[in-house]
Amino acid sequence: MPQILIPATQTAFDCPPDDTIMRAAVRHGLGFPYECNVGSCGNCKFELLEGEIEHLRKDAPGWTERDLQRKRYLGCQAKPLTDCKIKLNLRDHYKSHFVPAKTTGTLSAIEDITHDIREFRFTLAAPKPFLPGQYGLILPTDVHGARAYSMSNVTADGAEWHFQIRRVPNGACTGALFERLSVGQTVELDGPYGMAYLREDAPRDIVLLGGGSGLSPMVSLVRAAIASEKLADRQIHFFYGGRTPRDLFRETLLSVLPGYGSRLHYHPAISMPEENGGWTGKVGFVHDIAKATLGEKLRECEIYFAGPPLMAEAVMKTVVEMKIPPAQVHFDQFF
Repeated sequence: MPQILIPATQTAFDCPPDDTIMRAAVRHGLGFPYECNVGSCGNCKFELLEGEIEHLRKDAPGWTERDLQRKRYLGCQAKPLTDCKIKLNLRDHYKSHFVPAKTTGTLSAIEDITHDIREFRFTLAAPKPFLPGQYGLILPTDVHGARAYSMSNVTADGAEWHFQIRRVPNGACTGALFERLSVGQTVELDGPYGMAYLREDAPRDIVLLGGGSGLSPMVSLVRAAIASEKLADRQIHFFYGGRTPRDLFRETLLSVLPGYGSRLHYHPAISMPEENGGWTGKVGFVHDIAKATLGEKLRECEIYFAGPPLMAEAVMKTVVEMKIPPAQVHFDQFF
């Protein structure tokens, strides 16, 4: 089994043959920086000082030809073929509360949430708790490589992981899940991962911004926030946007929760009024709706967001323009 050494701190850990350097490090309780876990963001790059690496995803968006020339690799895609020495700055922020582990999940139920979002509920062979807002990796047997999806449920023992997944046109993994996976079948799971988890000790009201595929972690966060005794006096604003009304989830997903309408407020919006189908609600993008609704108070809130790349970029632009402290903003960079 290859050993990975970080000479600057004399930190060493083993990496099993079926693992990557970043995931092995996190399983050893180390603060190896990462976000997306699938090669897109580039936040897990390290420099190879000695040894030989196989890079699993050659077309990873977060990895360039220049990186290869400089012997920089993505930790989430780097499989060591020999003992290695690497250059990397470990950070305590990335240490996992629940150490991620590999297991299998048996699909127990499927439920349609919107016309293109479906909830898949898995019962785990080896239960694994997670923090609300975190994600896991799904590895269908007939798909190459892992895909990251956020959990939508709240669990104390980790016996079940639920994922609200948006179908991607021509997507290999979502195609396998939506078309070929049926109740009773199993898939490989790995996790939990992610830094955009609920901060119960934060002394601020909560704002959740979601769109499209970003629904799942927001649902987990709102369920946990409502149930948390530490957050009992917090106001919670859930902003969710879609292009048309059919992209929005049923209000009953939230209205069944305690405090709906009093401390939990739902703000749905669409961005394409020309296709509104009789829509009489808010029109615009979620970051603009949130700013218009809360005004300067938005600067005083704990903000969580997830969604497509353009939405995430717009939210971050708003955060910068309003000078919202970065420590109050939580997201995982899946783009």
